[in-house]
This record gives sequence, C-alpha cells and structure tokens, in this order.
Amino acid sequence: MSKRIDINGLSAYYGDFKAIDGISMHVEPKSVTAFIGPSGCGKSTFLRTVNRMHEVTPGARVEGEIRLDGEDLYGPGVDPVGVRRVVGMVFQRPNPFPTMSVYENVAAGLRLNGSYKKRELDDVVEKSLRGANLWNEVKDRLNRPGSGLSGGQQQRLCIARAIAVEPQVLLMDEPCSALDPISTLAIEDLMADLKERFTIVIVTHNMQQAARVSDRTAFFNLSAVGEPGRLVEVGDTDKIFSNPDEKATEDYISGRFG
Repeated sequence: MSKRIDINGLSAYYGDFKAIDGISMHVEPKSVTAFIGPSGCGKSTFLRTVNRMHEVTPGARVEGEIRLDGEDLYGPGVDPVGVRRVVGMVFQRPNPFPTMSVYENVAAGLRLNGSYKKRELDDVVEKSLRGANLWNEVKDRLNRPGSGLSGGQQQRLCIARAIAVEPQVLLMDEPCSALDPISTLAIEDLMADLKERFTIVIVTHNMQQAARVSDRTAFFNLSAVGEPGRLVEVGDTDKIFSNPDEKATEDYISGRFG
C-alpha cells in the first residue's frame, strides 16, 4: 500500500558542506512526483535522504524530518535497513547483480527478508517481472545472467527487484538517462501502471519526461555554485509547466537557464 511522505525543514550535509537547505513539501500516495532542476542543485541528494541512503556516505548527515504516513523515518530506534525495505530505489544506471540469474536478481531481496518456499518465490518472481512488464521477454531465460539483458531490460529487471519486496515508495534517480527512446517509453508506461500500487518519486533532467509521467513537479535550484540547493516551488505538473508562480521556474522550463 502506497504512503504519503511529509518532509519538514530538511537539510542535508556532506561534512561541513550543506547540499540542500530547509526543504518542506509532501508527496501524495499513488502518484508520480518529478524532481527537476539544474545539475548540482541537490535533487539526487534529497532523493537519497528519503530512504536513508544519504547517510551511507562518510560524514553525511541530515537535519529536519521525513515522515511516512506520520512515522518519522529518522526517529530514534528506526532501523535504516528497515526503511530501505519500505522505500525502494532504482538508480541511474541499471545495476543487476552480475553473477546472478534473472530469477535470482528478483528473488534476492526476498531471500534477505526471510525464508520462502520455492513455489512462493516462483510466484513472486513472476508477479514482479509481470509488474515490470518484462515477463514475456525473459520467461524462457530466467536462469541466464541478468547482465546479459539489454540496457532497457536490465533497468526493468532492477524495477522488478525493487517491487518484489512490496515497498510502499519507489524512488527513481534518472532511471532513463542511459536508455534509448524505446526503452525510455517502456519505463514511462510502466510508471503509469506502478503508481496504482506505489508512491513514486523520480529525478529527471528531461523536461518532456517530467511533463509526461508526473502528477506533481518540484523545481529545485541553487543561487550560486557552492550554495545549497533549495526547493523553489512544487505543484500540479500542468500548472508548473504552463503557469508557474516563480520566474526562476519559468526560466528553467523555457530553457533560459540551466
């Protein structure tokens, strides 16, 4: 079941450097929210704070709070590994486990989370591959290496791996940047299907993609190199692209800067 995300006063640091400053917004369940903005404005850093991947970097820390249906993900006693089971992530470049088969790539997270009978694993693997719109392409090669698939298939395999453990939120960091147009369209179509089950947040540099796939769009910017990234505005995608409140948003979307 997808969940609402509420972010209040969130800042993220790498050592003494503040990467993002004082971000407050919410993400609706069963929707796609796109993060857009110029390179270096903290979009990916912000995304990584939502599933506590940010703190994996030595010296990295956050201030503020992120709540998932009211539960503080950074609260005392909250297990970061448990957070990552609930908040899945798909990265910029497809990263299937190279030594594992297609089947084992999808089953990997399930095996970590507990013991499953072979039949249960078979059912979840098939359901996840169908959910990623990949089953018909790989059902006869489940025991072959996942790394042998095309780039677009590998990315959908990574999505299948992420949704197999039934997260409530799915984060996608530039999931189509390394893909050809046909594979990109397949991922975009997939997002439209997956938002019926998950809360989806996507970072993208592609304005057309943000306009096509998202229900809401958040524009991030930074005032100068070396300054922290800030949230300029967030709203319904149609409004952000046709009638934004802030001139900086209009300038970025129209290509006048960024």
